[in-house]
Amino acid sequence: MTIVLFLISSFLLRMNKSCSTLTHMKTDKPNAPATVAEVLIQTVKNYPDGIAQLSKNSWGQYKPSTFLDLYGEAGDFAAGLASLGIGHGHTVGLISDNRREWLVADLAILGLRAADVPRGRDTLPVELSYILSRAKCTTVMAENLEQAEKILSILESVPLLERIIVLDPQSALPATAPKKIEILSYRTILDRGVAKRAGDPDFWERSLAAVDPEDIATIIFTSGTTGEPKGVPLTHRNFCHQLEAVPLVLGVHSGDIFLSVLPVWHVFERIVQYLALVTAGTLAYSKPIGKIMLHDFSLVRPMWMASVPRIWEAIKAGVYKSATESGGAKAAIFKFYASFGAFYSRLIAMNRGLMPQFKRRSRIVDWIVSCIPLLILWPIKALGDALVFSKVKAKLGGRFKAGISGGGSLPADIDEFFAAAGITLLNGYGLTETAPVIALRNWFAPVRLTLAPLPGTEIRIVDDAGKDCLPGIRGIIMARGKQIMKGYFNNPEATAKVLDADGWFNTGDLGVWTYDGNFAIRGRAKDTIVLMGGENVEPVPIEAKLRESVFIEHVMVVGQDQKYLGALIQIDTRAVEDYLKANAIPYIARDTLATMPEVRELINEEIALRINARNGFRAFERIGCFALLDRSFELGKELSAKQDMKRHVIADLYEQAITAMFR
Repeated sequence: MTIVLFLISSFLLRMNKSCSTLTHMKTDKPNAPATVAEVLIQTVKNYPDGIAQLSKNSWGQYKPSTFLDLYGEAGDFAAGLASLGIGHGHTVGLISDNRREWLVADLAILGLRAADVPRGRDTLPVELSYILSRAKCTTVMAENLEQAEKILSILESVPLLERIIVLDPQSALPATAPKKIEILSYRTILDRGVAKRAGDPDFWERSLAAVDPEDIATIIFTSGTTGEPKGVPLTHRNFCHQLEAVPLVLGVHSGDIFLSVLPVWHVFERIVQYLALVTAGTLAYSKPIGKIMLHDFSLVRPMWMASVPRIWEAIKAGVYKSATESGGAKAAIFKFYASFGAFYSRLIAMNRGLMPQFKRRSRIVDWIVSCIPLLILWPIKALGDALVFSKVKAKLGGRFKAGISGGGSLPADIDEFFAAAGITLLNGYGLTETAPVIALRNWFAPVRLTLAPLPGTEIRIVDDAGKDCLPGIRGIIMARGKQIMKGYFNNPEATAKVLDADGWFNTGDLGVWTYDGNFAIRGRAKDTIVLMGGENVEPVPIEAKLRESVFIEHVMVVGQDQKYLGALIQIDTRAVEDYLKANAIPYIARDTLATMPEVRELINEEIALRINARNGFRAFERIGCFALLDRSFELGKELSAKQDMKRHVIADLYEQAITAMFR
């Protein structure tokens, strides 16, 4: 009987893998469009009544709009912009967070052979002034009254500006404005467009047909985490190369729903929106706020969501808190199955040949070693799915295919947690300069903890001498492909530093090859800290390990030219408060927590628990001192829009605290 069960188990596992391959074969693969305009034409032709967008009305209810609706509204908006003289070669500021009108405006601008210059509503006035003046924008679209007034406040530094268009149909227009500035509503532009198209019915079709693959679609200014923002011009060809390649490694089908939470001005979310468009998927707009996002998961029941590692960390933390805060048997069961699930998911990966090969592995040995434990432990896993993980999946709507993590390296503990729950999480990799995708974990054969080069993209990992590294040897990641920019906007000096004559782009990231042709990120070259003894330290892996602590929200490792490393640690005040209450430790107020010796001792223990030889850290990678911060880093200040730390800004703001650490 045992042998029969063993054979059945092995057969089912192999069938599961075969079904994955079959799904790959059935995936809707679109014809390869050369421009975003062609993407729109192709999709509206094939799926006119498909749902393109789900957006909330003033009562918080999701309302659908079809691809035909999107096509028509974008055409009206484009015609309205054309009546203002906007056309080929113009740049249009687009200052807004995610909303359905953003995509309408974007498609309209691109359909006129113009380029948008996008940015989020959290952009500081000084950054906005630099970006709009540098890009020579004469027209700027503002999400609402607040953004319009912000733009009006910097007029002296944006002398070319002629008009502001307010996107939110429900938003009021500024009460007053200088005479030289025209203030228009979204509705006004649409009305002008309807009138223009009434007299020229073929305007939109002619305009879309004229778009060239080499037209600049957007100029995205980097968030300035390492200095002055640089403009990155991206063409229609840059985007469309990925729209052909990404569906080959993702099981996306027409009608799939994407929950949109990342800032759409950032290129990661933007390519996701174009991916939904090219595959006739649906975009449902939400926010990266826990309660709102989880509520929207239950409302729209999405299949996909792209987000940054920090949000996946927040989801994991929320699940842990919900499952363990009451303590007792419930918490014990959850913790057991979280650990057991991670172990079982590794067995499945071994059985299917999906373990990362940082060292050479035998496929046959992995299969043999994993079969018996999978068979014996399957009832325990099934019980865990029923008691624990089914509830986690239900929180994500019950039909979630996969999450895509990008904008930063995915920590191993987050990767393993979602694998334990049976939720696929795919790590993606790229930069603004690469539009952005150059690597993505394959949905059909997801090898844990690694990335696979995107089809049609070349990846090299080279040492300091420019020679290719062997598997396991860390080096700089270089990329070449049709998605890579031709150069920074009006900045040939900066371009020459990252892009060579053969088209190889220096990402500035460190990586290592595996023996099966995948690779993993191992830090950022320009973030390297050189200690007084000459040791080179990559801070990112240390920071990622420290953030596994529930008591640490943000951490930045420092120590350039010092004898040892230090860390600026922003504590999670709520988690620390819960710890103090649970241990009957009195405290005065939340804003005094960082000064308490008990809290310092707690954080010291957390550091020692994680940064040690057992976890693979060398002696000089230990944290010798730290400073506790009691307030959260702010978006637009210490954090960029995709929640990366602006290291140079933090170093300046906390210069005294950093200096004091090393005295």
